[in-house]
Amino acid sequence: MFDPARLASLQSASVLVVGDVMLDRYFIGDTNRISPEAPVPVVRVAHTEDRAGGAANVARNIAHLDGHAALLGLIGQDQDGKLLEDILVREKVHSELLALKEARTISKTRIISRHQQMVRLDMEDTFEPVLARRLADRFSALINGYDTVIISDYAKGTLACVGNLIQTARVAGKTVLVDPKSKDFSLYRGASVITPNLAEFKAAGGDVSSEDTMLASARSMLSDAGIDTMLLTRSEQGMSLITAGAHHHFPAEVLEVSDVTGAGDTVIATLGTLLSTGFSLEDAAWLANLAAGIVVAKLGAATVSPEELAARASHQLSAKNSGYHPTIEQSLLHIDYAREQGERIVFTNGCFDILHAGHVRYLAQARALGDRLVVGLNSDASVRRLKGEERPVNSLEDRMEVLSALACVDWVIPFGDKPDEQDTPEQLIRRVRPRVLAKGGDYTAETVVGANFVHENGGEVAILPTLEGRSTTGLIRKVRS
Repeated sequence: MFDPARLASLQSASVLVVGDVMLDRYFIGDTNRISPEAPVPVVRVAHTEDRAGGAANVARNIAHLDGHAALLGLIGQDQDGKLLEDILVREKVHSELLALKEARTISKTRIISRHQQMVRLDMEDTFEPVLARRLADRFSALINGYDTVIISDYAKGTLACVGNLIQTARVAGKTVLVDPKSKDFSLYRGASVITPNLAEFKAAGGDVSSEDTMLASARSMLSDAGIDTMLLTRSEQGMSLITAGAHHHFPAEVLEVSDVTGAGDTVIATLGTLLSTGFSLEDAAWLANLAAGIVVAKLGAATVSPEELAARASHQLSAKNSGYHPTIEQSLLHIDYAREQGERIVFTNGCFDILHAGHVRYLAQARALGDRLVVGLNSDASVRRLKGEERPVNSLEDRMEVLSALACVDWVIPFGDKPDEQDTPEQLIRRVRPRVLAKGGDYTAETVVGANFVHENGGEVAILPTLEGRSTTGLIRKVRS
């Protein structure tokens, strides 16, 4: 059986992404009236967001899975290109973008209101073949530094030499994954895996009148194009992994779909990251399907974290615990990514020595205040200083294991071992920068550690009720009596 703890190896992934890059810009606001100038809704823009799009979103997905991602593509020497490169630095993606005087950066602007996309504005020109040849030369110089190649084709001209890229990569012994746009799959001859969606499959001549005809036409395409494997994404029907001699079907995750933008990017990024770290093709495809189910429930071109993937895999396997344990720095980085995607981060803290019903109810209430819950956990030395030499009853490792198994808890981060922490989570709160700081018991909003910092940064403090008659001290007293 697959062990979700293996996801800890994702940081060893080394993937070169090459393809059409673009800047995704979002204008987000509310809609309450129709314009007097034309029969269209008026969106009162509250804020804007700029994100890496196209092949850049694939690289971003890899980085958010802790893989090492490099991005090769074409941009213009313009403001949008500079902004995109700045975003890649923030997203921990190594940029190999070629900035050209004779081109402009592709951008797509989406107007969003009430979680719905109202309109999209595209600003783009197709890159000339001579520019694609420059990219091919740079690709040849880079290829030996990476284990896996992902080719992300959005038909913008960057990949006019795609056949040469694939041949170069395969000669170098690299696995090559292609997200296609062309109707002619033979352009991707030599690829290890191709990942068309259902519309792309049908446009290329695929027959979907029945499962048998779908498999037959897929295998015919693979044979004719000289491609090893197809991972066909089929929307609500899930995904099908097809080779010449076998096939596996993965049912779609039953989730409320918020936005399918970038879902294909997440699929190929997850697949490539996993294959780069030695996962089997079947396991990698299964996990890519889970990742797609997670990401379509989010708004915009979102990503998936290793914690989310491990939790979903554990749920599918009916496991009690994912077994995936990120380092403190990995957790903090993933929290940053979640915040940048607009997710509402809630923070709480405590010793949580012997977990009881009061703890579980309190943590569930805290999580309900936002999208993700971070639990700051006192170290063993900190608990001893606060509670006495006979505490904690359970070690830090055991307490982290139990808390991490709760569905409402996303991250558990210890504190209290550093001299400057003084048994308070103040420094951790400043690093996490939560939108909501939750605390239970007899505290007031003014007496909670970190409250001033959270308020100064536009957040809020929530005091939650405790469950009467439930406490670790009371449990210990009862056991000893």
